[in-house]
Amino acid sequence: MLQECLKLNKNVLIAFVASITISAISAQILSDQADYLNTTYATVVDYVVYFSVFSGLFYLDNGKKYRLESGKTDTAKLKHDLKKLITSLGVAEIVYTIVRWALQYYLLTVGYDPYLASIVSQGLSTIIYMTVLNLSVKMTRLYKHGN
Repeated sequence: MLQECLKLNKNVLIAFVASITISAISAQILSDQADYLNTTYATVVDYVVYFSVFSGLFYLDNGKKYRLESGKTDTAKLKHDLKKLITSLGVAEIVYTIVRWALQYYLLTVGYDPYLASIVSQGLSTIIYMTVLNLSVKMTRLYKHGN
């Protein structure tokens, strides 16, 4: 159970490092845009990069878990776990999006450089995200024994 949570957290953090980097670059490139557009575009880039990297890493770490001896996929177990994972991620994503967007917009309006506003807002939002995600995983019992 602990090992599964550590793998999940590792995948989330690696995906966030990739998305922080790329969204900061995109925020700076789009610095001529209005603050609300810059924030929105950077957030969209953040999500595209994050979910691409996270999905790939999650599959690499968990693909074998859903294979039957016959080589087929245990779709029932996969669906069951995906529902719990999506619930956990969904709750955390809602909180993350609100905090990230509002904080980056605020930082831009008070004069932060776009790349720095993106990094600071995403960094603080990631801490909150990780807290909410781990609480959600615990509440949904995603990694209980036998799962």
